[in-house]
Amino acid sequence: MKKAIILTLVGLVLLVGILGGIKALQIRKMIAQGKSFVPPPVTVTTAKVTRDAWQKALSAVGSLSAVQGVMVAADQPGKVVEIRFAAGTRVEKGARLVKQDISSEQAQLPGAEGELTLARANLQRASQLFAERIISRAELDAAQAAERQAQAAVDNLRAAIGKKTIKAPFAGQLGIRLVNLGQMLREGDSIVSLQVLNPIFADFSLPQQLLAEVKTGFTVRVTSDAIPGAALTGKITAINPEVDPATRNIRFQATLDNPDETLRPGMYVTVEVLLPAPEQVLMIPATAVLYAPYGDSVFVVEPPAREQPGPQPTAKGGPKGLVLRQQFVQLGEKRGDYVAVTRGAKEGEQVASTGVFKLRNGQRAVVDNSLAPEFKLAPRPHNE
Repeated sequence: MKKAIILTLVGLVLLVGILGGIKALQIRKMIAQGKSFVPPPVTVTTAKVTRDAWQKALSAVGSLSAVQGVMVAADQPGKVVEIRFAAGTRVEKGARLVKQDISSEQAQLPGAEGELTLARANLQRASQLFAERIISRAELDAAQAAERQAQAAVDNLRAAIGKKTIKAPFAGQLGIRLVNLGQMLREGDSIVSLQVLNPIFADFSLPQQLLAEVKTGFTVRVTSDAIPGAALTGKITAINPEVDPATRNIRFQATLDNPDETLRPGMYVTVEVLLPAPEQVLMIPATAVLYAPYGDSVFVVEPPAREQPGPQPTAKGGPKGLVLRQQFVQLGEKRGDYVAVTRGAKEGEQVASTGVFKLRNGQRAVVDNSLAPEFKLAPRPHNE
């Protein structure tokens, strides 16, 4: 009986040992397979680090103003008896706009003219009498003064009559009419806006430290919501001689051609001052950058430093055995779909251009640019 029990125990021990050995072999095999496992390569699109000459520009927000613009106003008080313009039309210089009531001045004019005629006759007689030494020099001077006073009274009435016919001071486009027939105008009351729309001024400010870089004659490019997808160019024509003490900015003025008269005084615009010397930059697509708080980086696609174990992937149209190397970079200006790299990249390097957030350093890669997006320096939407 005891012998049977001992044999049973020995059999169980042998069975447990055999099972343990088998399981140990399986675990060793799994560990070996894990060590030799090579993850599948990731498919990436690439773009080359290229050198380009970027026109350096200084940006500012500005506003438009008319080269000539005025609110036509009443020079004399009086009632409106005639309106000779239509709102929103173009007028030439000297065109009559509004006529005020001149009945009072016209009623006074004949009397003033009569006084002038009498004063001239008295002056003529006084001159003859003075020549004959009948009257004194003082009496002749009095006659001359009376004639001049009468002439001044007539001129004053005629000037008042002329001022009550309000004319366009220059050629331009009229705005909305602000007066009506029969309305009593006071001195300075607004009648209509008159503006010259072509050319037009763009006024903007830049920090004082940029004064040495910007000169009159530099080209500016102006964009506005009023002309989506388009830009107008002009020249800097004036620089303010003083600096704003509150902001330490200097005011500049550029003159633009506005042939379609799309831009209007009072609009805000974006102004770019184009500096004459272009800047050489290395540029990559902005989507190639992995932005992170600790530093921005790109993934350079290159052959490995040494051959990796396992089957080597073949790039479509490219070399075998490519890997990703994460490279930290410093970025500069962004323009369109591209961003300038000031440090960390070399001309001619291939970088992953899309989906960089899912990549990691040392990962094997296969290049497939068949679906790569098209990058542009000045992209334009398809539905504009």
